[in-house]
Amino acid sequence: QVQLVESGGGLVQAGGSLRLSCVASGSIYSINVMGWYRQAPGKQRERVARISSGGTEMYADFAKGRLTISRNNARDTVYLHMNSLTPEDTAVYYCNAEVGPYAKDCWGKGTLVTVSP
Repeated sequence: QVQLVESGGGLVQAGGSLRLSCVASGSIYSINVMGWYRQAPGKQRERVARISSGGTEMYADFAKGRLTISRNNARDTVYLHMNSLTPEDTAVYYCNAEVGPYAKDCWGKGTLVTVSP
């Protein structure tokens, strides 16, 4: 069993910043790609960013230049640094990880980010 637990969400004014964290625990042999997804009210879940075990970063267009993904492999932790937030960033942010040895796709329960005008 693998658990992903997000933290760091909250209420922030437009233009502000937040750092989200996600810690993986449980029966982990390895973690390949980790990522962040978000789901705004009434919308489908969308990918925000991903990062490989080697540190290669991939971003959705809306995230480029404002959001930065990073990870600490020793801690099985992935972060999302969010800057210049706008109300459009309001969503539940979910952590995702591909966990070995069988490439199981795991999800956290999400952390809510609310950006006020």
